[in-house]
Amino acid sequence: MQELKSVYNNEELLSNAVELLKKLIAIPSFSKDEYNTSVEIENFFKKHHIPTKRFKNNIWAVNKNFDVFKPSILLNTHHDTVKPNKAYTLDPFLPVEQDGKLYGLGSNDAGASLVSMAQVFLHFYEKENLKYNLIIALTAEEEISGLDGIEALFPQLPNIELAIVGEPTQMNLAIAEKGLLVIDGEMKGTPSHAAHPNDDNSIVKCMEDLQNILAFKFPKVSDYLGEVKITLSGIHAGVQHNVVPEACTFTLDVRVTDEYSNKEVFEIIQKQMKSALTARSLRLNSSKIEMEHPFVQAGLEIGRTTYGSPTSSDQAIISCTSVKIGPGDSRRSHTADEYIYIKEIEEGIEIYIKILEKVL
Repeated sequence: MQELKSVYNNEELLSNAVELLKKLIAIPSFSKDEYNTSVEIENFFKKHHIPTKRFKNNIWAVNKNFDVFKPSILLNTHHDTVKPNKAYTLDPFLPVEQDGKLYGLGSNDAGASLVSMAQVFLHFYEKENLKYNLIIALTAEEEISGLDGIEALFPQLPNIELAIVGEPTQMNLAIAEKGLLVIDGEMKGTPSHAAHPNDDNSIVKCMEDLQNILAFKFPKVSDYLGEVKITLSGIHAGVQHNVVPEACTFTLDVRVTDEYSNKEVFEIIQKQMKSALTARSLRLNSSKIEMEHPFVQAGLEIGRTTYGSPTSSDQAIISCTSVKIGPGDSRRSHTADEYIYIKEIEEGIEIYIKILEKVL
């Protein structure tokens, strides 16, 4: 295969990436409040003479030789962050480079993916005779699975055959990802004075119902994601010690595998329970890409590994084949004094390019 040469060398790409990440760290970009980072991203591409398009706080661009008759590959990650927790000892908005690490809120999740993908897009931007178009979309509201992020932007993009979602995976390929289903439940009973007998105690009935569902095993088990996982994450009943309440409410966090849709899981859970259940949303479904897909095979050829991811991302709301891969470690996400190794960014750029060169 003929080598696809870039106008940028590796050292320039890494320098660009670190400089951009420092600028982004310094700008608060909580979900729904990402306008200032979106402007910084626009400025980056403008500096490199790449026209961009905007939809709300989502910025996207296509390669210079975009061909409407070719399928497209999408590079996508997010520029919003969670709020810093109280355990921070460093200023979350002050980028500090020390001992090979760059500290700052969003550095690992998903700033490193964003700046690496931006450099990869620069690398391929002017290439001719590619098999695929290359599109980059740096989007908002991922941390809250918001309606104005990639889900809103996606219908405006050209036809996408594959989406590469940037999240910290240590540059291994998450070829399956669990979906998220949040269920609110209520068990009703008969209110009464605590001193009198009551065989219709809402709390007792709810406990029995919950014990049943938490012990339930879904029959289908995913090769990559294992079992559907149900976690009781909240329960509330009663305000006075001497009053049996009329209702007990609870919340279930359900992580759904690629063996089921969220709708199917909800219906199965409802059949197993006596409580009244309401799903907050059915939109955050699981995802999967086949091992035989050329992108996965290209990753394996250069020594990357595959796995199933228990954490959710924008893959859940992207309506095409997708794979999750990016620099950093998900165990650092949302932690105090978040950081990324500079070496991880360098490797991220290099590995993205190596895999895409085999596909493009």
